[in-house]
Amino acid sequence: MLIVTDNFTLREWKERDAERLASIANNRKIANNLRDGFPHPYSIEDAKQYISFARLEDADSKQIAIEIDGRVAGSIGAYFKENIHRKNTEIGYFLAEEYWGRGIMPKVVRCMTQYLFENYDIIRVYAQPFSRNTASRRVLEKAGFRCEAILKNNVIKNNVVQDSCIYAVLKEDL
Repeated sequence: MLIVTDNFTLREWKERDAERLASIANNRKIANNLRDGFPHPYSIEDAKQYISFARLEDADSKQIAIEIDGRVAGSIGAYFKENIHRKNTEIGYFLAEEYWGRGIMPKVVRCMTQYLFENYDIIRVYAQPFSRNTASRRVLEKAGFRCEAILKNNVIKNNVVQDSCIYAVLKEDL
């Protein structure tokens, strides 16, 4: 996958990205808004493992590097579902703090969503941000997603029970 826009490039991960990935991902503000599988601290070994995983031809997910000005700036992933949910795909993402507030991530999410609808047999793309993560919720809204639900006391992050949201967009609506 290679998508080049005026503001960013979406591309496959490369082994040489590990040092930069470790540098941007080793940020508690990022880790606090992602699932527990995202380590903190985030080491160079964590980055190498993630890139190795991302480079696998795995039908269950697609992990894409976000590049800005020739440097890795984050990641966006698609997680394909099975069984009765097989027409759904979940997305997750993070962006280096230095790029926050610039309006980049809504464009990345919209671009990735369009790519998924055009290249996979799916009808719905969704994300599940923590309800307190207003920045991510706003990213999704700007990308055309709608809040379908707020799930009360649905997750535990850093030993705190909290709410999460389900945001989704249908293929027919994009």
